Amino acid sequence: QASHKKQEKPIRMVPMKFLLLGLVLRTQSSQVHAFASSPLTANSIVSGKMSSSSSALNMARTRGLERQEEGATPLPGGMTLYVKPAEDGTSIGDCPFAHFVRMVLAEKGLDYDLIPSTQENKPQWLLDDYEGKMPALRHRKECYVDSEVIAQYLDFFFKDPELAVANSGEMEKASAVLDGFFPAMAKFTKHSPNGDEEDKEKQAALEEKLQGLEDHLGADGRTGSYLVGNGEQFTLLDCSLAPKLYAMDVCLGQIKDNAVDLAGKYPNLRKYMDDVFARPSFQSTVEYGPETVVWGWTSYH
Repeated sequence: QASHKKQEKPIRMVPMKFLLLGLVLRTQSSQVHAFASSPLTANSIVSGKMSSSSSALNMARTRGLERQEEGATPLPGGMTLYVKPAEDGTSIGDCPFAHFVRMVLAEKGLDYDLIPSTQENKPQWLLDDYEGKMPALRHRKECYVDSEVIAQYLDFFFKDPELAVANSGEMEKASAVLDGFFPAMAKFTKHSPNGDEEDKEKQAALEEKLQGLEDHLGADGRTGSYLVGNGEQFTLLDCSLAPKLYAMDVCLGQIKDNAVDLAGKYPNLRKYMDDVFARPSFQSTVEYGPETVVWGWTSYH
């Protein structure tokens, strides 16, 4: 168990009979209702359209919710994040979705306990009420298991700094550029052998997505390094994309024989990668390293 708290505190585990706790149905809390019904949380922050996060919200609405005694608005502290482990079963794994959540937590300076969990040592309540899905964020009496929902929950209630943007059009435009990138990257990475005709087709599909990112990042009028709008604001989209780009970077070099020349063909994308990889929120949450990425993509995926 790794701790990301300023002061060590024992984990207050929830009884195994605890029901899944949702994002809504707390009649005393107008703020929680606002979170559940807001356009940002009802739609995917990554794809710009309805996605699994919406399904997770709907699922939460059908489950029981125990009222919190400390008040309607969630407060910092009492957070535990369950994540995929590495090969040894105890250290942190390479899951880009867990890394996304951890970057959001780091950007906001929120303390939490980190527990890599195999199928055998997951809490029974996580298996019974959440199908064992991870990453899973337990915040006192509530739990969320979709990385997008977790990120939106954190950004809605802990706004310093705010990682969403007011202009939904700018968010949707940037989201559209990312659509299909990760599936294309995964298909190319997992294909074997390298260099056959199918591999070349999958590489071409990935490079089409990379070119879209390259063009977006190099568009006229951009003054900053990041994805949304003029690039000046670091957002949830950057937190989501950075771990996936890191996995791609490692896999291209160590699994796919450097088949894609990122610096030569996609200099804007390469610069973006270097910039987001240099952020403290990324550096402090990438301790799993290249070796674990290679193990994950050659055995787990």
